[in-house]
Amino acid sequence: MSMNSDSTLPSHVDEYLDLGKQAEASDIHLSVSSPPTCRRYGTLLPMWENAPPLTAENTESLVRGFLDEHQLARLQEIGDVDFAYNNANGRYRTSVVRQRLGYDLAFRIISSTLRTLDELGMPKQLKLLTQYNNGLVLVTGPMGSGKTTTLAALVQEINLHRGDHIITLEEPIEYIIPSASCQVTQREVHTHTKSFAAALRGALREDPDVIMVGEMRDLETIQLAISASETGHLVLGTLHTSNAPRTLDRLLDVFPADQRDQIRMMVSESLRGIVSQQLIPRADGQGRAVAMEIMLNSPAIGNVIRESKTFMLPGIIQTGKKAGMILMDESVAELFRQGIITAEEALYRAENKTEMKIVCGI
Repeated sequence: MSMNSDSTLPSHVDEYLDLGKQAEASDIHLSVSSPPTCRRYGTLLPMWENAPPLTAENTESLVRGFLDEHQLARLQEIGDVDFAYNNANGRYRTSVVRQRLGYDLAFRIISSTLRTLDELGMPKQLKLLTQYNNGLVLVTGPMGSGKTTTLAALVQEINLHRGDHIITLEEPIEYIIPSASCQVTQREVHTHTKSFAAALRGALREDPDVIMVGEMRDLETIQLAISASETGHLVLGTLHTSNAPRTLDRLLDVFPADQRDQIRMMVSESLRGIVSQQLIPRADGQGRAVAMEIMLNSPAIGNVIRESKTFMLPGIIQTGKKAGMILMDESVAELFRQGIITAEEALYRAENKTEMKIVCGI
């Protein structure tokens, strides 16, 4: 980037954000005692050569220079604040936290273009998940794996082809989704509502057909989402899990032991599918490729969920290729076979490393 080491550090976050966008970064980190840093194709790098570390005074000045009074009050009261920040050049998912040394700032650059499933090159099976009138669809993966982009594309598919009321509950709102064939209502946690659970309770009184829950992170939110999916609503949500078995285990383990049998029965009937994904650096260094596990509910899968035998799911997914299912390892292996990712990345991402070594000829 075009900065030199003896330059004065930028005095406003917008200058750092512009530098990050110029470098095609996905994230920008401004942390005390560290140089300004950005994440490019999954790797953290200094924003320019010999960048000096930021001081506590630097980051506090940056914080006070762009937070409004409400955000600053929340930061001082509870020690962190999350919101969507807009400037003349873009939109950013923003997190500011107070830590031992001072304030740290993190920004995720949000694409201004809401892309469809076709434009993202997603498998056609994902469109099937948008055609249900009720049930639960989960998009899962680690932080920074593109869950929000996939979820927004699923919502847009519904928005373009159905005539429903869609309510999205997000923290913060990332993609702006203008109403098309559907009426779209977007609510931001901490700005328009107190919590995901409170927003979900409110949403059920607003005559929704489709509810998108940005993050199912606690018992009450998960419980409400499952109940909504059983009572005539299509619910789309996310979890920070890496594959279908772990997703179901996480979903069920939040409930008290005496409720799990009932919840397993409810999930076995209402679940429509689980899409797990991760982004892997491309071999040519030009961005990242998505690897995706797709599990679509079936009588066999419903039975496994009811009997709490999630360890059997990979075998069922593997034999369900004709129905459009695929294991994460198969998706990773296919990216390697096509020369899109390296053998090292394929092995690093694999669940079954012995099998992946054979695929990669290692």
